[in-house]
Amino acid sequence: MTDALRIPRRVRHELKFRTLTVAAVQDLTPAYRRIVLESADLDGFVSLGFDDHVKIFPVAEGQTPVLPTLGPDGPVFPEPRPVARDYTPRAYDAAARRLTLDFVVGHGGPATEWAMAAKVGSVLGVGGPRGSFVVPTAFADHVLIGDETALPAIARRLEELPAGVRAHVVAEVADADSTLAFDSAAQVAVTWAVRDGASRGRAETLLAAVDTTLAGVDPKDAYVWIAAESAVAKALRTRVLGLGFSAKSMKAAGYWRLGGAGAHEVIED
Repeated sequence: MTDALRIPRRVRHELKFRTLTVAAVQDLTPAYRRIVLESADLDGFVSLGFDDHVKIFPVAEGQTPVLPTLGPDGPVFPEPRPVARDYTPRAYDAAARRLTLDFVVGHGGPATEWAMAAKVGSVLGVGGPRGSFVVPTAFADHVLIGDETALPAIARRLEELPAGVRAHVVAEVADADSTLAFDSAAQVAVTWAVRDGASRGRAETLLAAVDTTLAGVDPKDAYVWIAAESAVAKALRTRVLGLGFSAKSMKAAGYWRLGGAGAHEVIED
C-alpha cells in the first residue's frame, strides 16, 4: 500500500442554508431519536465525510427558522443571533431529497427539545456542510471511539468500510438498552462501555475500554477517530498516542463540553 492511499483530504462545499420539513420520526433506543427531513431545497446537498457536520437552527413548533444570509465574506447572522448546534448527517438520499439526523435525547438543550417535540410537518433550519474531511478506507484497522454523540458518525463510517478491513469500536452509552446494531462489510468488533448510572462527560469508562480494545491492534496501519465531550476526547487522544498510534493517522474532536453549550472543536497538539 502506498502512503497516498492513506492520506485524508479536505473538500470544500458551497455553503447553503435550507428550511427542511420533517418527513418521519423514529425512536431507535430510549436515548436516540431519528428524524428524516425533506425538501426540494436539498438539491445539491453534499456530505462526503462520515463525520461531517451541519448547523441546525431549531425553533419552537409553529415558528419559522431565522437563518443567516450569505454575504461576500461568508454568512451574515441576524440579531439576536439564532441558536445553532452541530449535527452529523447520518444519511442522505439524493433521489428522495431526504436528510437523516440522529439526536441524543434526555439531556436537555434546544436541539434535544426540538427533536423531542418534532412531528411530521415540523420545520428545521439547516446550514452546510461547509466541507468534508474524507478519510481513506484503505487502512487495515479502523478504530472508532466515542460517546453517544459519536454514534451517528461511527455507524455511517462502518457502513462505508469495505470487506477485508477491520473496525474496532469503543462506544459509551448510558445502559444496555441504549446500544445499537451496526451494519458493515468490514470485520467489526464492538466494545460497549456502559456507564450504568455514572455521570456523562467523564473519561474513566472509555479509557478503561480503550486500553483493553487496542491491546491487540497494530498501530502501523491503523486510523483512529475519536469524538466525545471535549476534555474526554483530549484524554482519549493522549492515551491512544501513548499506546503507539500516530497523530498523523488520528482525528479527535470535542462534540460537546460539560457545562457548556454548542461546542465543536478539533483537538490537536
